Amino acid sequence: MLLRNPGIILSYNSRCWYILINSRKLTSFSNGPPSDLGGKSHLCNEGVNQENSRNFDGVRPTVDDVCHVLESGSWGPALENTLSMFDEKPQQELVIGVLRRLKDVNQAVGYFRWVERKSEEPLSPEAYNSLLLVMARTRKFDYLEQILGEMSIAGFGPTNYTCVELVASCVKSRKLIEAFDLLQMMRHFKFRPAFSAYTTLIGALSEVGESDRMLALFHQMQELGYEVNVHLFTTLIRVFSREGRVDAALSLLDEMKSNPFDADIVLYNVCIDCFGKVGKVDMAWKFFHEMKANGLVPDDVTYTSMMGVLCKANKLDEAVEIFEQMEQNRQVPCAYAYNTMIMGYGSAGKFDEAYSLLERQKAKGCIPSVVAYNCILTCLGKKGKTEEALRIFEEMKRDAMPNLPTYNIIIGMLCKAGNVEAAFKVRDAMKEAGLFPNVITVNIMIDRLCKAQKLDEACSIFEGMDHKVCSPDAATFCSLIDGLGKQGRVDDAYRIYERMLDADKIPNVVVYTSLIRNFFKCDRKEDGHKMYKEMTRSGCSPDLMLLNTYMDCVFKAGETEKGRALFEEIKVRGFLPDTRSYSILIHSLVKAGFARETYELYYAMKDQGCVLDTRAYNTVIDGFCKSGKVNKAYQLLEEMKTMGHHPTVVTYGSVVDGLAKIDRLDEAYMLFEEAKLNGIELNHVIYSSLIDGFGKVGRVDEAYLVMEEMMQIGLMPNVYTWNCLLDGLVKAEEINEALVCFQSMKDLKCTPNQVTYCILINGLCKVRKFNKAFVFWQEMQKQGLKPNTITYTAMISGLAKSGNVAQASSLFERYRASGGIPDSASYNAMIEGLSIANRALQAYQLFEETRLKGCSIHTKTCVTLLDALHKAECLEQAAIVGAVLRETAKSQHAARSW
Repeated sequence: MLLRNPGIILSYNSRCWYILINSRKLTSFSNGPPSDLGGKSHLCNEGVNQENSRNFDGVRPTVDDVCHVLESGSWGPALENTLSMFDEKPQQELVIGVLRRLKDVNQAVGYFRWVERKSEEPLSPEAYNSLLLVMARTRKFDYLEQILGEMSIAGFGPTNYTCVELVASCVKSRKLIEAFDLLQMMRHFKFRPAFSAYTTLIGALSEVGESDRMLALFHQMQELGYEVNVHLFTTLIRVFSREGRVDAALSLLDEMKSNPFDADIVLYNVCIDCFGKVGKVDMAWKFFHEMKANGLVPDDVTYTSMMGVLCKANKLDEAVEIFEQMEQNRQVPCAYAYNTMIMGYGSAGKFDEAYSLLERQKAKGCIPSVVAYNCILTCLGKKGKTEEALRIFEEMKRDAMPNLPTYNIIIGMLCKAGNVEAAFKVRDAMKEAGLFPNVITVNIMIDRLCKAQKLDEACSIFEGMDHKVCSPDAATFCSLIDGLGKQGRVDDAYRIYERMLDADKIPNVVVYTSLIRNFFKCDRKEDGHKMYKEMTRSGCSPDLMLLNTYMDCVFKAGETEKGRALFEEIKVRGFLPDTRSYSILIHSLVKAGFARETYELYYAMKDQGCVLDTRAYNTVIDGFCKSGKVNKAYQLLEEMKTMGHHPTVVTYGSVVDGLAKIDRLDEAYMLFEEAKLNGIELNHVIYSSLIDGFGKVGRVDEAYLVMEEMMQIGLMPNVYTWNCLLDGLVKAEEINEALVCFQSMKDLKCTPNQVTYCILINGLCKVRKFNKAFVFWQEMQKQGLKPNTITYTAMISGLAKSGNVAQASSLFERYRASGGIPDSASYNAMIEGLSIANRALQAYQLFEETRLKGCSIHTKTCVTLLDALHKAECLEQAAIVGAVLRETAKSQHAARSW
């Protein structure tokens, strides 16, 4: 109540609470409108001795009555009056008892606020925790930030039990991002979340591969002083290595080794398995030998994991060697190891060796399991050995009864071979054996029948499915929709799609790809567009294959501009256009009559019989120059003349620019002179290209001559031309000359732009004239021009190196606030500057951020930070920096050795 009545000073001596609230800032925690006024609040709890348990027996009848009232209707004056009849000043025990019983968070918050208004004392921490537990039970957190804010100001926080329950509630409902944000909110209010809350969430995140969030929580635990264990390191390493993020996994391993932890056999097994599965076989070998060197005896999991890794990498001989080591002096064979080797032999097509291994297993008194036979049957199916697979299928019945996957393998193999009748017979035999087709069996049948163009049979199987026993899944619908659509039965396909929605199955990109493609194929492009819009509205994100298919359909429908937009959308959505993307674009634009800059497009235009005019030649020549194919552009220029087309200023400008960019400046200048001899009226572009080219290679005098010639013919340089000259001067470290040139530019009424200032600022910082650079920085800001990333980096580095850490830090934060992404140079400069300024902890925080961002940390930076941390007696942080420094040194040594 006190927290919701700002501006009062109250002393409540019986519980020794002293609260001073002298601003309206606290109204942000109330139901009223937030205030913009700042203020401070102080809470002291002197001698508060809170009880660990309360006796609720005396208030239990009242609790029942209050809960009955709260559940009887919505909140309002009538309900408040009824509550007042029970107790004008509700006791803390009553409030807690009621909150523990309520199942609706809105009722709980309403009652909580009503008690605040009625009571003359602040509610206890236990009452606040009881309210948080209501939120955990109902999994509704709309009021969470508000309540945590009040608890923070009151000087107490959630108990460990409450914290764990809040996180567990989110985890149970699979709201893992919300759980992560919940912990960050607690840290924002300076609470210390429970150890179990972190481990619970890290375990849940590991199941969905949220490695970055896992690592953030892991580091947060370390910052809070929690002692992380080998199990946590193992969990993180497993996820990072499975994602192929080897460097991050190795970094965690090094961090673990730098702590007093000994790797156990579970960790080594995880490393062998995970690193091996992402193709890092040498590293898997390294861990295998390292564990033995550390006195750990490889177990069955170790051997079988290593064998599986080697088989997958086609290193069968080495896998056999490991297998024989494992089998040496072993009485009882390991079935899992035999299965792994059988699969390895089968994948390599060495079926005689696989059969021999089966017999060896029998000789040792161990009957091969159905898994072993399924491995062989799977490999036979992949190799197309259907008859041999049927023979093994009959033989296996003497040792192991075929299971559902066995029959599915055989049915799929037969359907793939086109032998549908035999597949039906196997299905019938499956039923006779007491096994009934599952959804995988049905999917295999429908998929193969659709591919065999036996759509009526496929639809018959689909309609005959008993949904109580075997309900169709997304793959079932997908196969049927695609099969029907490819045969032109798009209306039937769309009806299956609607049934999919009615069955609460979420269509995936494969379904939408099929529908879009087949609608366009049937000249129903409007329906195709509607399907794409419907997909995006449903929240299904397209993949690269769908975007390629849609772009191809759009181009073929004659919608060229929309096709171009879709090509750009591929990049906007975070995909890299693949070969098919570019093939669709190039072919479609040639067919539409557009010339483009690629080598393939030029020959595609030739193949289509397109006749190139001057404009087309200019476009293709420009494209070749921009893609670096200047020799081909030269050939086209000569071909153009031969064909009777006179090169224009655009033609010469493109080739001169292309030559200048690859430093063939003498040839560029000769072509420039040729253009003048041919009476071509030259423009800013061709002059600027030459100036830019000469400037970049340090031939500044020649750049000046071209500029003078340009002005002599009455062509005044524009801002781009000036920028080319300035850039050349800066690269040549002729900074004073560049400043004179900049003044001449302004004298000639040419307004500098963003690029102009960036060139000068970067040049001044390069020669360590930071004060002058800052003057241009301020001038640039006054002109309303926004610096780019390189300029920000140069200024931040310059200010930090010159000892002006405060301004550098301010600029660094301003850059990040504006959405900029600092690079490695910025981070290293800031860390060094803060370290030199004796702000070691702040520098360390930036150091951790730099590592999380994946930016490289220089050796000099580590040394400077390490020295600052030692001076500040931050030994734990210094140990981590030292570990990174050692690892950096090892990497550099390895690079030099290489």
